[in-house]
Amino acid sequence: MTVLSLPRERTCERCGRHDVWDEAATTWRIEVDDGTKQSGNPHCLHEWDINGSFNPVNS
Repeated sequence: MTVLSLPRERTCERCGRHDVWDEAATTWRIEVDDGTKQSGNPHCLHEWDINGSFNPVNS
């Protein structure tokens, strides 16, 4: 049986923004750490750390 392993978090390699997957809302949310959103630079064209080395297929 093939199982998909989807990313649950991502970090921008340019500004450090850190998002986590919200399963209930089926969308990405900015991580909150000690009451502060880890939003990075709001004007950044985010370069997420999810790339060609990530393999979502697990056998």
